[in-house]
Amino acid sequence: MKASESIKNFKPSLRMYANFAARNIKKICAEIGPREAGTQAELDAQNYMAEQVGNAADTVNQEAFKVAPRALLGWLRISGILLVIAWAVYMVNMFVAKDVLYAPFVAIVISAMILYMIFGEFLFYKKAIDPLLPQATSHNTYCVRKASGETKRRIIIGGHADSSMEWRYTHLGGAPLMYFSYIYPVIGLAYLLFITVMQLVQGEINPTLIWINCAFLPAGIMLIFAINYKICVEGANDNLTGCMAAAAVIKFLGDNDIRFENTEVVALFSGAEESGLRGAKAAAELHKDEYKECETMFLAIDTLTDYEDMAIYSKDMSFMVSHDKRVCALLKKASANADIDLKYSAVFAGASDAAAMTQAGIPSTCLAAMNPGPPKYYHTRDDKPDILNLKTIEKGIEIALETVFLFDEKGLQDNYD
Repeated sequence: MKASESIKNFKPSLRMYANFAARNIKKICAEIGPREAGTQAELDAQNYMAEQVGNAADTVNQEAFKVAPRALLGWLRISGILLVIAWAVYMVNMFVAKDVLYAPFVAIVISAMILYMIFGEFLFYKKAIDPLLPQATSHNTYCVRKASGETKRRIIIGGHADSSMEWRYTHLGGAPLMYFSYIYPVIGLAYLLFITVMQLVQGEINPTLIWINCAFLPAGIMLIFAINYKICVEGANDNLTGCMAAAAVIKFLGDNDIRFENTEVVALFSGAEESGLRGAKAAAELHKDEYKECETMFLAIDTLTDYEDMAIYSKDMSFMVSHDKRVCALLKKASANADIDLKYSAVFAGASDAAAMTQAGIPSTCLAAMNPGPPKYYHTRDDKPDILNLKTIEKGIEIALETVFLFDEKGLQDNYD
């Protein structure tokens, strides 16, 4: 049975649930505000959303985990400082201490440190520098609607409750300035490696190469100021829309007294996604054995805003992770049941909570509706309730409901023709 066949007036009721989502997003932004990972505001938002689900959830479970809130983005500032230090060491070696060739060896260490952070924190979302930075306590909150009989299947719909610190250059210049602020330092790092090799080969400082290196001093300075730590954004779209879509699914089932015989439905409000998927990673680690006891799938919903850009994200974590083909096929069929033909896409710079679940062996994918540009509201103060798109939220809830009903009926298959 399709979700659209589960109750009379299904289509008209969807707008009510979209309004339910938007109304509560506005209230969270107004009364709780920005929600950096590991803060009381993040936890308050999770508690508030669980309250809105109400009795539709049979149980509400909460789990705490430790996180370094600023590790994922903190490496940018550290890398910028290191690039400036490398520049300064070369200048000193050229003008002050000319007799001993030491700058290339310092540059090698600095380059290795930066590459370690790029690969560890950004590409693989590992805890590369987390232990070195201040720790906080974040939480995951689970709203569970149990099966009426034996649980043979479980579907988890997740959104992250935390919001990002502001990306300064995205706010100031949109996508073009954002990309420039990252590509420019990468070129600078490549040039640093080049001149380091050249100095070692030549056995002396080459002034021409060092003077050219001055062109990349601003790159390091840009990285130092890339993140505005004075502003945590409201995150109305990224990602209260995902959280409230998950809440709306559970509420729909409760309001209409729909309980599946063998399928458990879970809304997960995760913490610390903006700090490196730490909430999803904690959930996967704590429950990996439980989630493998019965057929379990995870659907991340992340930013339901730009309708024309709604897509199934089959690849994630900067193309490093490929999501389960069966889950992607299920979501594709569910979207067709919701009268929309979703394209497959990829998270080409960054990651979603689905990536953490997939890495843990839990079949997953991500549904998102965000201009991949990215848009100017992405991780900036512009991510406010006044840009919420009810049409997109409504369609996202509809797709999520169709996914739940299809999963209950057929489970995971290679195709759903």
